[in-house]
Amino acid sequence: MDEIDYRILEELLKDSRQSFREIARNVGVATGTVLARIKNMEKEGIIKGYTASLDHEKLGYELTVVVEITVSKGKLLEVDREIAKNPNVCAVYDITGLTDAIVVAKFKTREELSKFTKSILAIPYVERTNTHLVLTTIKEDFRLI
Repeated sequence: MDEIDYRILEELLKDSRQSFREIARNVGVATGTVLARIKNMEKEGIIKGYTASLDHEKLGYELTVVVEITVSKGKLLEVDREIAKNPNVCAVYDITGLTDAIVVAKFKTREELSKFTKSILAIPYVERTNTHLVLTTIKEDFRLI
């Protein structure tokens, strides 16, 4: 990774629908250079895919939660993998501190959130959860390099 690669990534993060020609013009390199470098970053797993950036609230996902989870008997990865299967889950992190994992999830209704919370508590080895309801989202953007 060099400065050109980072500049290409910045362009893709701004608008991944840009043509290779547009990216090349904005970065100041040849179109073939952009094509080769993007293919290499895809091969290396730096670029995992391309997607649209959505406004979840406009899609009806008005409830965002952060859930702390405590897991027993060294079964953290198994619990994490089970929780990650839920389509409402945006992120699952193993963490340090008083709890073992943090989950970020979005829901349209309190009923969906309630079912989700109960489903987590039903997973073997989950000792307890602590759910935080997000009141205001100031920034939510994982596009960084």
